[in-house]
Amino acid sequence: MEAAVSACLARLEASLGESGPAPEALDKELSALSPQSLDAALREFAQSRRADALPLLTALAERAPRKEVRKAARRALYRLGQSGVELPPSAPRAMVERQPDRPARAWVSGIDGSGSRALWILFEGGYGQISLCSVVLNDQTGIVSVTGGGISKKRLAAELQAMRERQTFPWVDAPVDLAGRLVAEALSLGPAPAEFAPWRRYFPALSDHPESHLELGTHHQEMERLGEEARQDPTLVDHSAELLDLPDLAGWFLDPDSAQSDAVNLLEARESRIVVSDQIKAEREAGITDRVIDREFGPDARARWARRLLEMAWIFHATERPREAKIAYATALSLQDPEKSPRLLPFARTLVQRGLELATRVALGQMSAKEVTRNPQRAGS
Repeated sequence: MEAAVSACLARLEASLGESGPAPEALDKELSALSPQSLDAALREFAQSRRADALPLLTALAERAPRKEVRKAARRALYRLGQSGVELPPSAPRAMVERQPDRPARAWVSGIDGSGSRALWILFEGGYGQISLCSVVLNDQTGIVSVTGGGISKKRLAAELQAMRERQTFPWVDAPVDLAGRLVAEALSLGPAPAEFAPWRRYFPALSDHPESHLELGTHHQEMERLGEEARQDPTLVDHSAELLDLPDLAGWFLDPDSAQSDAVNLLEARESRIVVSDQIKAEREAGITDRVIDREFGPDARARWARRLLEMAWIFHATERPREAKIAYATALSLQDPEKSPRLLPFARTLVQRGLELATRVALGQMSAKEVTRNPQRAGS
């Protein structure tokens, strides 16, 4: 044993004169010793060299390939510290860094008559946990409501199934970058409710360009092709009123509150005691409708309805309704064209006529204005 210890000490002494500690080179020789001989050699080396032994012992303790050599070197360092030699600070242990939460999936609903839609975004955490953020966005007021929190995969599957079974609006998978832009855009429209505060940190990576217009994510190329087909068929807009017969757009109509005085005029024209022909009555009603269209379809309103139609064209495309998608796209293009009068667009006329009919029912006391209002809800209201 003494011969082995002496040989080991000689090798350790020789290593001090080399360019630097070489724990990998020493490991094989030191591992050949018995645990007792290894411990004795390193203890004697530490006692004789004191502080000069620190670099080599530290290198062996941290980087020697074999566990037995690392443990013997740490014991020798401990003894040096107990004898009054100041040891170098320990290297921090490597820790597993928590990866930031990232958006994994998103779902988006169709748009209701007030310009609101629901959006779900699923976030995956660095340790495998998942969180679901559910928001309602409005294209005029911003974020209306926020709910959500941690969720299990089993619960998520059940929620998705329930959503599909009870949905009154179509829900489709959406690219997460599209979902992020929708949230960023909503934040730019008005203050978010207090419930959004815990979720705000999730969105920086998604909302780098809140000022950018909506892009249709992975469906963008398909939408461009759909747009080309819509431009090539000028007859599509003739069918634009058919969109308002779809369950998806059942709540689309002009806000009755904005047409109350017009509704009164409409009732007076219908109930007039003066005997006039049906043609004259129709012309009077058409005149009232024209007046409302001129007032309610200014540039901002036209842009807003066009945007809603483009998004619904994407929804129709995603739910495999190509004809409806092309009609919606063509109708949006017509509204975007300042040279085309919305008076001549069946979609706009029907939208206004629906609103007027509901406004007349409100005026007659058959329903309350609150039941049919299309005014967008604001956060916290």
